[in-house]
Amino acid sequence: MTTLLRNCWYVALSSKDLKPATIIHKKILDEPILIGRKKNGQIFAMRDVCPHRGIPLSYGSLCKEDISCRYHGWKFNVNNGRCSEIPSLTEHDDLEVGRIQVRTYPCEEVQGNIWIYFIDTNKSKTTLSNLPPVPTIPDFGKLKPGITETMKFACNVDHAIIGLMDPAHGPYIHNAWWWRSGPRKFRVKEKHYEPVSQGFRLIPYNMPVSARPYKILGNNVSIEIVFQLPGIRTEILKGDHYSACLLTCITPIDESSCEIFQSIYWTIPWAGMFKPLLSLLTRQFLAQDRDAIVQQQKGLIYNPSLMLIDDADTQAKWYFRLKQEYQKSQEENRTFINPIEPRVLRWRS
Repeated sequence: MTTLLRNCWYVALSSKDLKPATIIHKKILDEPILIGRKKNGQIFAMRDVCPHRGIPLSYGSLCKEDISCRYHGWKFNVNNGRCSEIPSLTEHDDLEVGRIQVRTYPCEEVQGNIWIYFIDTNKSKTTLSNLPPVPTIPDFGKLKPGITETMKFACNVDHAIIGLMDPAHGPYIHNAWWWRSGPRKFRVKEKHYEPVSQGFRLIPYNMPVSARPYKILGNNVSIEIVFQLPGIRTEILKGDHYSACLLTCITPIDESSCEIFQSIYWTIPWAGMFKPLLSLLTRQFLAQDRDAIVQQQKGLIYNPSLMLIDDADTQAKWYFRLKQEYQKSQEENRTFINPIEPRVLRWRS
């Protein structure tokens, strides 16, 4: 049984990684996907397999509104996937080429990321006319991210998600001079959570500015963290001077690997000069999580019974409950019912 959720929007790549008149191959949810951008900037996504002989269409070329297969020159319209030309045909052939079609995917470009929607045609009544909106960051409008980093994790998407949302691993995995310094000082954390659409959120609160980078936002910094299926985590920081947001999206490649997209947005006018440094630190931060999860796989191959025991693990338990309810609602073709209730979580960190 697959663990990968469908009927969801997933980030496929950052907008900056897809230039005009280019095409890119991606593997998402164990499917071969061709993503492209026409000369006019419009994006498209289609199955990256030619139905003629099976060669990936991404080896071909983009010609205005068509993808031309490099093997035999078959052309497919990028908007609807229909075959528009088979060069080898003669006037004696009566084949209706328009009946040959490559699957296309709904895709949208929002706030600096390219999203693709994966419809489960076998279990869902979802159609192109009733797709849910693309997830967006509230209060940031059309602002594009200052930096975006992408990293592959060699693990199932579930372990990446619960690893990145884990509130107790920070002192052990992310202990660096530029983030936290000095001996570990553990204290009880008490956070208020409530359900949101297909997820939950940490209710905004004013935080003590103990981590150095937060101080650039001002003296009074509030934090709000929202998690929503299939794997979208939004961390919004608002100070009395500036605001910032860390958007983390986790996209499955297949059952045993996934891709992490981390975008940072800010309203700080002079922060652009620090982009190279911020990119470096973001990559280091993600790499610390990745390395720990890679090490975790060496124990998971023995299929141990995992112990989610205290309030620090509650968000992980919530994730599995949300996912189970989502899969059940899809199978039964009914409305999703959020199983999470408001609660105060406490843990030492």
